[in-house]
Amino acid sequence: MASDPLTHRVYRSLNRPLTIWGVERRFFFLALAIGSATFNFFGSLLAGLVMFLALYAFGRWVTVTDPEILRILLNSSTVCQRYDPLKGWAGVRRRHLHE
Repeated sequence: MASDPLTHRVYRSLNRPLTIWGVERRFFFLALAIGSATFNFFGSLLAGLVMFLALYAFGRWVTVTDPEILRILLNSSTVCQRYDPLKGWAGVRRRHLHE
């Protein structure tokens, strides 16, 4: 039976994102911080709760759609938007023919 593929048991909890109330944890704390900042700025508990609940609903939708979208959006600011062929890719060394 040498041709049988090896299988390894992987638990579902290893592949699921860490969530709080169904929202990815970093986005949950971001919504909580913005909600509390809104409460402090306007001095209204209702404004803080509305801001938190709106961001929570958006975070819930984002987590269900694609849990890694927040990481992708944050990392996209570090990448060049356009490729310049004269500059080349960062970190790539070119070999010159006349060396």
